[in-house]
Amino acid sequence: MRIADLHEDISWGTSQYFNDTINGPAQSSIAQLAKFDQALVFAAIYPHVRTWNEDADKIMRLYGRATNPTHFSFDLVIDHLKFYYYLERRGLVKIIRGPNDALGKVNIVIALEGTDALRDVYDLYILRNLGVRVIQLTWNYDTKFAASCNSRKDYGLTGEGEELVKLANELGMLIDLAHASKQTVLDVASISRKPIIVSHANARRLKDSPRNLDDDMIEAVVKTGGVIGVTAIPSLLPRPSIEGVIDNIRYIGENYGWEHVAIGTDFLGMYPDEMITGLESVDKLVNLGSMLGDKADDVLWNNVYRMLKYMS
Repeated sequence: MRIADLHEDISWGTSQYFNDTINGPAQSSIAQLAKFDQALVFAAIYPHVRTWNEDADKIMRLYGRATNPTHFSFDLVIDHLKFYYYLERRGLVKIIRGPNDALGKVNIVIALEGTDALRDVYDLYILRNLGVRVIQLTWNYDTKFAASCNSRKDYGLTGEGEELVKLANELGMLIDLAHASKQTVLDVASISRKPIIVSHANARRLKDSPRNLDDDMIEAVVKTGGVIGVTAIPSLLPRPSIEGVIDNIRYIGENYGWEHVAIGTDFLGMYPDEMITGLESVDKLVNLGSMLGDKADDVLWNNVYRMLKYMS
């Protein structure tokens, strides 16, 4: 069985939760991924460190539990990148930079989660040369490029944000709109010349949360030819179980097309005690595949793999 996951926090899980993300056991690990015939993971760089500030209450309301807000820096981006280089040098993963790269056993696409640490759009040139191929515009904070799902005023994509999206298109870097506001999604969809991904979010029709996508947002992503990764975050599901994940996959697949839905677990980005019933770790994706029947290959591999052709 082959599996593709649009969002795992492999480096963050190591640095912040002290998980053994190489050998496991954990929500996910290289050893667990290597048990599949082939694995393709969009591995996040989350360049934040925990702190405490006035955003704490907002983030607590968003997720329903105390969650540390963060500071961020470009230096942390480099630290996370070095961890992924270390994994590749040891022969544990293959970093995928474009569609012509031959896949190995465990493959990762490096994705930046949030543009908070970027100094200006020209940092994209640096990041691309360092192997980053996905740019997620926001985390839970507004940036100078775009409004987040947690924005007090949804201003959407800024002028600098438009420049960033266009440059990412030129450089062969995918735009990820997980954590983005509605107007940001609509704005990016209107100008992007490449398909958009939403690496880890669910349908707001099934669970009302600012982190989830309403029907207008889903439709906008789909019209670009993009893919939405249904996530296992409990607070974003109608029921905290593998059945809740299936509900979301079916909602998007049946209403918008099965070629537009995938999985984006957010494994290693969640608290260790936060897992949902039936999908506690990456090896349980086998169960998800069984439940999806003849749709499993598209949801768990083909739709994500197809996105590689838009990278360069």
